[in-house]
Amino acid sequence: MKQVRQRTVFVFVIVALFLLGLGIFCIRYLSQGRAWATFAANGSAYTGGILSAGQITDRSGTVLYDGSSQSYNENEGIREATLHAVGDEAGSISTSALSQFQDQLIGYNLLTGTTGGGHRVQLTLDAQLNQVAYDALDGRKGTVGIYNYKTGEILCMVSAPAFDPADPPEIEDGDERYDGVYMNRFLSSTFTPGSVFKTVTAAAALENLPDLLERTFVCTGSSQIGADTITCPYVHGTMDFYEAMASSCNCTFAQLAVELGSETLQRYAQSAGLLSSQSISGIETAAGTYDVSDTASNVGWSGVGQYDDLVNPCALMTMMGAIAGGGTARQPYLLQQETNLSGSHVYATSTSSSISLWTESTCRTLQKILRNNVTSNYGQSQFGDLAVCAKSGTAEVGTGSAPHSWFAGFVADEELPLAFVVLVENGGGGASVAGRIAARVLNEAAELRAILE
Repeated sequence: MKQVRQRTVFVFVIVALFLLGLGIFCIRYLSQGRAWATFAANGSAYTGGILSAGQITDRSGTVLYDGSSQSYNENEGIREATLHAVGDEAGSISTSALSQFQDQLIGYNLLTGTTGGGHRVQLTLDAQLNQVAYDALDGRKGTVGIYNYKTGEILCMVSAPAFDPADPPEIEDGDERYDGVYMNRFLSSTFTPGSVFKTVTAAAALENLPDLLERTFVCTGSSQIGADTITCPYVHGTMDFYEAMASSCNCTFAQLAVELGSETLQRYAQSAGLLSSQSISGIETAAGTYDVSDTASNVGWSGVGQYDDLVNPCALMTMMGAIAGGGTARQPYLLQQETNLSGSHVYATSTSSSISLWTESTCRTLQKILRNNVTSNYGQSQFGDLAVCAKSGTAEVGTGSAPHSWFAGFVADEELPLAFVVLVENGGGGASVAGRIAARVLNEAAELRAILE
């Protein structure tokens, strides 16, 4: 009997050790499987001593990077315009396809290991549209983003400064030409929003101040809010709410912010998606911030997009897409599909998840307000026949620095459902600088309507 008990204990110990070993192996397999599959001795993962990383293409099939030859597109402008989307071979841009979609590029999965020759990763981007946006920035730091708010496809994602990944420069510390060059400003940065944040304040006011659209507002050029004086560039006079938005009257929106309170504004910034990170095909974006005390002057400044407000460009673009969609829009995504090199589907993004914000009634009113901004202030002529709805922003960022220039909005067209954001760091006036860039890129998108197919 004693021997039976000893043998039973022995068997249990062996089984326990086996299960422990199996557990350790599974954990290591899940965490290190790709490294094992791409080990240098694995001949199926390499061609001529080079890891078979497949290809990265744009939505039309234009090759942006070929892993077999380790080469980029032959057009230098396209190479620079798509740098942050595609990535550099050194892996310095962590949010790029070369870094984020490595499993797809080498054809790796947990069951089959790697596929010899790698896979083709097709992005949602249009290379030509990205080049136009990059050229429009004209050497200035900033970002341009455009997406289809009906499907979620990101058509344009440009961040500047950039460089030619086929001939990368030697970048020395402190070189202002390449300040933040490895960071995708569209996905990974936050900036003071300035007056584009008035869209959030407007939404909160529409839903919490019942008489808002019947009220008139008087701007004398300045308004005492708590201990501070809120100023406007000039006297706007007597206005209704539509006119106050079109004039981007700081005095009016600071007063509305105080009426609403910081808690309400924070709640609306949160519901707009400006304070949360988004997942863009698995790439996490930067989250914005709204952290304001109840001090009247601070609340007033926050309501016009100043104080400590920070927003991410991608989040702002998505918010505009949801306004265009009557309160709902598709989550942006970047990875269109993965195929083997013969063209057979391995993975395809059929649709993205839906996001929601304010009521349909609120969003329909905001559509009219943002459309009026263009027709009565920014100028319809620069947008041709496009029914652009937008808000500009001129965000003050400190003494001695020019303000950030913003322009964000959407095209109210079922056949061209585009939401967009343009940011030029220290660019100056929002409508005059970022607005012109937006007009150039949107007109190009209209010429390339096939990009939506």
